[in-house]
Amino acid sequence: MLTSIKIELLIRKEEVKNQKIETIYFGGGTPSLLTIEDLNEIFKVIYCNYNVVENPEITLEANPDDLSESKIIELANSPVNRLSIGIQSFFDEDLKFMNRAHTAEESKKCLAAAINYFGNITIDLIYGVPNMSNERWKENLKIAIEFGVPHISSYALTVEEKTALYSLIKKGKVPPVDENLALQHFNILVEETKKKGFVHYEISNFGKQAYFSKHNMSYWLGENYLGIGPSSHSFNGIERSWNVSNNAKYIKAINENKLPLEIEELSINDRFNEYIMTGLRTIWGVDLNKIETDFGRDFLEQLKENIKPFIKKGLLDFNLETEKLSITNKGKFLADGIASDLFII
Repeated sequence: MLTSIKIELLIRKEEVKNQKIETIYFGGGTPSLLTIEDLNEIFKVIYCNYNVVENPEITLEANPDDLSESKIIELANSPVNRLSIGIQSFFDEDLKFMNRAHTAEESKKCLAAAINYFGNITIDLIYGVPNMSNERWKENLKIAIEFGVPHISSYALTVEEKTALYSLIKKGKVPPVDENLALQHFNILVEETKKKGFVHYEISNFGKQAYFSKHNMSYWLGENYLGIGPSSHSFNGIERSWNVSNNAKYIKAINENKLPLEIEELSINDRFNEYIMTGLRTIWGVDLNKIETDFGRDFLEQLKENIKPFIKKGLLDFNLETEKLSITNKGKFLADGIASDLFII
């Protein structure tokens, strides 16, 4: 797998030859299982073949049970300068419900060590978990904030089909996800992070100034990105592509010097809809001047018509001075649904 990833990096370097690489992100699975030697091999290929800026943001995703203090020290001595840790909850009851491999104690131990060696850390927390009281959710946030993490990504629990949790809910062995509970937790999240100086810069992301995720911002702002490895996605402004998710098929194709990917050319409607979706999720909103420039007058007029009922309900705000459309506090929890209602099919 490591050899195939290095080969794909070489095959695809021409795709971004005129672009500066500002962020590198090791995610999608368990990249923390890579040894430092493995990581350094990948860095060597990247730095020898790509135009990497002087101080890139380099993030590595990890679960608490993968991060011993010795592993954290090794990572701190590598080019990695940001950790994304999948804490999910500081309570064992929640972790067992979500079928997580780590314990609450491992979460705290890992975070206590990571804070000593990394200044830039983000953690994931899940809310809307059945039987999680508002008090326990507040305690989760309190623990995270007291550790001093400068960035929190927080998501409502979702139940995917064909998972153990989905089966247990269908059988009535555990309570279903309660949207009203999730809304209460979301409002607590917004309120508590604001008190502590976090900026709610994207629907699920809260960061101190200078600690916003540069990598994820590139997705939300529609910038190009290159994905390497099985299941990874890429975007060049017009086309989206994704690699096969099967490891064996991926390795076989790369060994034959073929790219195991599918390509989808985005229509103008697709690109408009994506801009609306991502723009409304962020504090930067949707720029109506950009809509007219990139998509044309017809798209602009249609959007202006479609937003009227949402402005009337206090879910969207339109600033005449800046020509920016943004989601209100009242509308934040409903952002994706509002965006989909503004799509042009």
